[in-house]
Amino acid sequence: MKANLVSKENNLATFTMEFTAEEFEQGVKTAYHRNKGRYFVNGFRKGKAPQSIIEKAYGEGVFFEDGLDICMNDAYPNALDELGLDPIDRPVIDFDKEMPIGRNKPFKVIVKVVCAPEPELKKYKGLEVEKLEVKVTADDVKRELETLQKRNSRIVSVDRPAKDGDTVVLDYKGFVGEEQFEGGTAENQPLVLGSKSFIPGFEDQLIGVKAGESRDVNVTFPAEYHAENLAGKEAVFQCTVHEVKETELPALDDDFAAEASEFDTLAELKKDIKKNLEADRKKENESIMKNAMLDELVKENMFDVPEVMVEEEIDMLVREFDQRLQYQGLSLDMYLQYGQMKMEDFRKQYRDQALQRVRATLLVQEVAKKEKIAAYDEDVEAEIKSMAGEYGMKEEDVRKILGENTDRLKADITNRKAIDWLFANAELVEKKSEEKAPAKKAPAKKKAAPKKDAAEPAEEPKEEPKKKAAPKKKAAPKKDAE
Repeated sequence: MKANLVSKENNLATFTMEFTAEEFEQGVKTAYHRNKGRYFVNGFRKGKAPQSIIEKAYGEGVFFEDGLDICMNDAYPNALDELGLDPIDRPVIDFDKEMPIGRNKPFKVIVKVVCAPEPELKKYKGLEVEKLEVKVTADDVKRELETLQKRNSRIVSVDRPAKDGDTVVLDYKGFVGEEQFEGGTAENQPLVLGSKSFIPGFEDQLIGVKAGESRDVNVTFPAEYHAENLAGKEAVFQCTVHEVKETELPALDDDFAAEASEFDTLAELKKDIKKNLEADRKKENESIMKNAMLDELVKENMFDVPEVMVEEEIDMLVREFDQRLQYQGLSLDMYLQYGQMKMEDFRKQYRDQALQRVRATLLVQEVAKKEKIAAYDEDVEAEIKSMAGEYGMKEEDVRKILGENTDRLKADITNRKAIDWLFANAELVEKKSEEKAPAKKAPAKKKAAPKKDAAEPAEEPKEEPKKKAAPKKKAAPKKDAE
């Protein structure tokens, strides 16, 4: 097979693949061996008829189409490597009409495929990034200490009316009218009052109840409740409380520090908490600064992106959002239904973010090429060790999951190393002081701004771009039906 690049303009590459008559015959023969069991010929057992006999019975070109596919599937990845092309979509293939397909004849195909852009790096060294200082206050330490205190609390029974924050242990039966409904019954159910884990209004009506008391709780199920037979219905829960419990917090002293940590005194514990908070803030600030740096990188090196790449990135963002919803017991379909939004409009909200991420990814990859940044075997081993520790797995098990092909992992590592290089070569600048504006006369009162659509996805922290796996580069092309 001989590959020849015809043109490459606006990310669209056109090239030809020319096959000899011998290569075509070999493809046809391979197609015969793969498919001969599908053909029945009188006088022969199924799958035993010679190629010439099958061709005589079913036509000379019976194996031509599969033979062509075999030739192109084997040659396409080699042609991409030879011509240095990085496709991002499936190719469109046409046959050269001047070389008609036939027995013992060469043939040529014309391939058109959209390729990843190769952006020009105009400025990538010395990118200005606002420096973020690490600040940990006494209140920060206090909040962290209180969290630790709550984790070491205990639940104790009390002989008094229940109040907000208490845990009640109760039996309940739910009725709509006179009929008890399925799923509305429980025994010895613990419930934290104020947790909002039950439908609105349920927990509030149990404040003031004492152990041994019974009480009817009247509620209305939300209109969007997941059980359609209960949505919007009024219901009564007959409740009997067996126990009222409160959370007992330990005293914040040296004894608490010794029991809850590796330190002997509360002062030592506070010092360690501050140290850990500072480390976390430093890491968080660095991530924020790197994302700001990537925004600056895109701003300084703007370029066009093929639509197919933007759509694929939107697909990824939508899948990530759907996964987060599933952790909350929801689905994307339910979310869109609640927000009265079409999928098309929902996807549009992610377009700018997707475009920014694609541009940043491609630019980071270009920086890696220009600065000869790469991932080596020792980098891969260090990453495997880190992954094993993070997920509590054995290194050998991580290797099994990754398989022999570590190209994707190497690409991710290379990407991170390139971002680290950019950050090391960025210019950290102090935050510009905001000049106090002169006082102005208060403007006339305006109408309140409309509320943001509840269905709009919450703004999320940007993510550092990740090198995408490119299986499409080696994917077998599909010949268009003619």
